[in-house]
Amino acid sequence: MPRSTIKIILSPKMLAMFTLGFASGFPFYIVRDVLKLWLTDANVDLGTIGLFSAVALPYTWKFVWSPVMDGVTPPFLGRRRGWMLMTQIGLLILIAAMGQLDPTKSLKMMAVVAFCIAIFSASQDIVLDAFRREYLTDEELGLGTGIWMNAWRFGMIASTGTAFLLSDSIGYPNVHLVLSLMMGIGIITTLFVPEPDTGVSAPQTLQEAVIEPFREFFSRGGAWWVLTFILLYKIGDNMAGAMNIPFILKMGFTKQEYFVIVKGIGMFALFGGAFLGGIVMIRLGIANSLWVFGILQAISTACFALLVIFGKNHVLLTGIVAFEFLATGLGQAAYASYMAVQTNKRFTATQYAMMTSLMAIPGTVAAAITGYMAEYLGWSGFYIVCALVALPGMLLLIWIAPWGSSNEEIDASMRQGS
Repeated sequence: MPRSTIKIILSPKMLAMFTLGFASGFPFYIVRDVLKLWLTDANVDLGTIGLFSAVALPYTWKFVWSPVMDGVTPPFLGRRRGWMLMTQIGLLILIAAMGQLDPTKSLKMMAVVAFCIAIFSASQDIVLDAFRREYLTDEELGLGTGIWMNAWRFGMIASTGTAFLLSDSIGYPNVHLVLSLMMGIGIITTLFVPEPDTGVSAPQTLQEAVIEPFREFFSRGGAWWVLTFILLYKIGDNMAGAMNIPFILKMGFTKQEYFVIVKGIGMFALFGGAFLGGIVMIRLGIANSLWVFGILQAISTACFALLVIFGKNHVLLTGIVAFEFLATGLGQAAYASYMAVQTNKRFTATQYAMMTSLMAIPGTVAAAITGYMAEYLGWSGFYIVCALVALPGMLLLIWIAPWGSSNEEIDASMRQGS
């Protein structure tokens, strides 16, 4: 490994990416999984537990208030760090407060507090995404994003794992006190990292912060191509993933085997893919990485059809799952880095929030029809079609990120609408 790459990996910036990525992923699963675990243990009916899923809506709509974080600079720490500190302190207080409520007596108040946690968590994501883009150089962005994504997943594991392991022994009120204190990791990092120097002025008015990010983005000649690419690049991967559980179980594997292979080995491969993707991008650049990783994603999706041909085989499933998760991690690192370089540093928070909100659409809308596709096409046909669905997104790379182009050339080609 080149010395320059090792130097980037061991830099204080990458440590900051790990701790802030952890702080980003940590609260999301408190309102998604920890809360549902608590409600289940409290014998709350399933219908009510299902309704609590709605408290996560702020993550989908975070682009609506993201202009505030571009246009308003707190009176302390700076435009990014000030908002980071406020959202993190808010999360620490709210997580601790929710733990002191009783689900048998205060369900409505729990819903309100959980919704507030989701708002503060989504707000933290907005400003942390902007900070990451502005804090890292283009050379560091790929690796930093890969480390961030892995740390995000560690944060998810830490929040749910704490609840699952400690709730029976110390109770949920104390569990939430522990969880709130774990937000200190992000707070300490925020206090010590420097405010990014973007070299550009922030929006001077809230109106400018609300309108100008969208006007600037859509004035670029290639804006619609970029948004179409964001919708299509991982659509095949998302569609295939939506049916992996029923496919693997219907192939005769047990739930325990699924958990060990997919959630165990697969998650390690996903971590490795995101980290390896960041290292590879230092050498290949974002454009070449999008090509290589996109092709690997499509091939890994098609490989699930091999299980239909060869039947139930633990070694084969393990290999396919490891390959598929590795390719997914590689693709995610390049995909997130590409979106980051498309932002204007005056409006990083708003433009990145807009693109990440768009990114979530294929995982819900397109995935909704996958069950009917599997019934009509059969399992092998389904996975082959999902692999082919990736081609339109790959073809768009000819115009928005030609092979061999640098980050600066990617940006220039978009603005010219080539």
